[in-house]
Parts: sequence; C-alpha cells; structure tokens
Amino acid sequence: MNIDGEIVIIEDDIDDQELFAAAFRNLNISNPIIFFNDAEFALVHLERDGIHPFLIISDINMPKVDGFELRARIYVNSELSKICTPYIFFATSLSKEAVLNAYAYSVQGFFQKPTTFEELESTLRSIIDYWKKCYTPNRFCQPGSQPTV
Repeated sequence: MNIDGEIVIIEDDIDDQELFAAAFRNLNISNPIIFFNDAEFALVHLERDGIHPFLIISDINMPKVDGFELRARIYVNSELSKICTPYIFFATSLSKEAVLNAYAYSVQGFFQKPTTFEELESTLRSIIDYWKKCYTPNRFCQPGSQPTV
C-alpha cells in the first residue's frame, strides 16, 4: 500500500462520482483521485507497471463487469495482490449475500452509500485515517517507510 498513491474510485453513476469528488475536496485529501465508470478500464489501469494505489473504492452494480468480478480478478492476480491495496465496496443496497460475497474475496470494507453528504465525508475520513495509519507488508518496501523491527 502506497499511502501517497492515488485513490481509485470505480463508480458508474456520475452523480455519485461528483459527491465523492466534493467530499475528498472538503476533506483536503492530497492523494490524486482517479475515477473509472467502467471496471474493465480500471483493471487495465491497475495492471500498468508502477501503479500502486492507496485505496480502491468500488461500486458493485455496474454494467459489463460488476464490482465482485473486478475484485475477483484482482484477488487472483498475483502481481496486483502483492501491492496490498485496500479494496472497499460502497453499495447502494445492502444484503447478507453481498457482504458474504465481498468478504469471500478478502475485501477490506463494505459500506452502504450514506444518505447524506455529511455521512459520506465522515465515512471517507474514517477510512482514510485508518489506512494512513495501518501497516501492510509491502509498506516496508515503500520509500521513506520505517524499517522492520
């Protein structure tokens, strides 16, 4: 995980993209924010050399390739799984089956899309703060990281 890396948001709803963008602006997040409205384009981006995102935030219900399929492709890709990027779902609807499916592919979070902008900001702030403080194995390989003890 690269704490200074980009935040990749895979969301096909333009209104939701705008809400995420506004929330990140209000939170003064310095990480670059990159939006994809198509999971296949996101996967192509993630497979490029030198791409080490800080977070991946994904919707579930998208045309062509849904969020579950995208997560499955990343999960079984040895190169992508090595970079230890937290993968988080934001879904409009919530069901036990969806949560179980998500965690079967080792997602690091499953959130229902908040109903207010303030809730979205608060949730994103909590997620960012947590992952900025969290250590993953590959964080020790990042420039400026603390050495192993």
